[in-house]
Amino acid sequence: MDLYEFVSPCHFGMEAVLKREIYDLGYDIVKVEDGRVTFLGDAEAVCRANINLRTTERVLLKVGDFHAETFDELFEAVKAIPWERYLPADARFWVTKASSVKSKLFSPSDIQSIVKKAIVERLKQFYGLSWFEEDGAAYPLRVFLYKDEVVVALDTSGESLHKRGYRVLQSRAPISETLAAAMILLTPWKGDRILIDPFCGSGTIPIEAAMIAANIAPGVNRRFTAQSWTNLIAPALWADVREEAEEMANPSVETRIQGYDIDGDIIRAARDNAGRAGVDSLIHFQQRPVSDLSHPKKYGFVITNPPYGERLEEKEALPELYREIGQAFGRLDCWSEYLISSYDDAERYIGKRADKKRKIYNGMIRTTLYQYLGPKPPRAGIH
Repeated sequence: MDLYEFVSPCHFGMEAVLKREIYDLGYDIVKVEDGRVTFLGDAEAVCRANINLRTTERVLLKVGDFHAETFDELFEAVKAIPWERYLPADARFWVTKASSVKSKLFSPSDIQSIVKKAIVERLKQFYGLSWFEEDGAAYPLRVFLYKDEVVVALDTSGESLHKRGYRVLQSRAPISETLAAAMILLTPWKGDRILIDPFCGSGTIPIEAAMIAANIAPGVNRRFTAQSWTNLIAPALWADVREEAEEMANPSVETRIQGYDIDGDIIRAARDNAGRAGVDSLIHFQQRPVSDLSHPKKYGFVITNPPYGERLEEKEALPELYREIGQAFGRLDCWSEYLISSYDDAERYIGKRADKKRKIYNGMIRTTLYQYLGPKPPRAGIH
């Protein structure tokens, strides 16, 4: 059984959540760094990680790492990698992304070109060919340089894993599916507890929560680039892992998940998205402003992504909006509230300091996850 090293990127600040997910799948962690987790696994791990991980953007199969300060060093080190182990003679391969931080080699286009040439030279020698048609399966590559240390990896996922396939219609500033899942998994919320998102937009947080509650694997209904890598992964493995995921799902689980938004059209879009995710029966969506947020139950969770005010005209409305959020939190005084925002004055207008704060990058936007921790409910009885 071949053992591989995999690199899984995630949102900066959510590494611990991804690490726990990988552990729960049964794989050993090699390293945790800013924005990525490295772990060990076999060919089946490619299938299980892509289908089951909720908080990673993709699963990369590491084929080599080395030190390089010149293009000659880069060329020779890439050429020394046993590419024939990974790439058949008809493989279609290219460097889809090269990134460089604090390294002497910094031109992405030059790095991409040198890596491609080095691989071709290696394969020419092994296959005895002078020309490659590249009309077979796609093997996209990613190259990362950090302080002159180079990591070369094959991208097993293809399209980013945050694209579950259910979100056709979305609000203007949606949260990604992977970040929404990470926010939920960071909390002690369980599927039998109440969860409300008062700024649900296109429904991403409630939908991800419902999929977690029902144990629906996020990638069970989509394809991955590595499905065509029959030289490395038997097609039967993909079928077995999908079947395992489907058997473990419980779409009829009882949940109390609610999504509110002030925009009726967006609420209709959220219902449609939930239908595509197979969880529309698990979520109650309603058109309602945050000023009307209240609940008769004493304990519950608010997990939400309110407007940040990225546009100038929206910024003016933020103080009043965050005051309303603070008033709503006051009415839910025994609830736990988790709010992600790039608005620097969030705590000021909410009127209460968060118990915990965590810096997270939502794309290129530096945000803070404000955590207001309510008391634990009594063990006896349903809350």
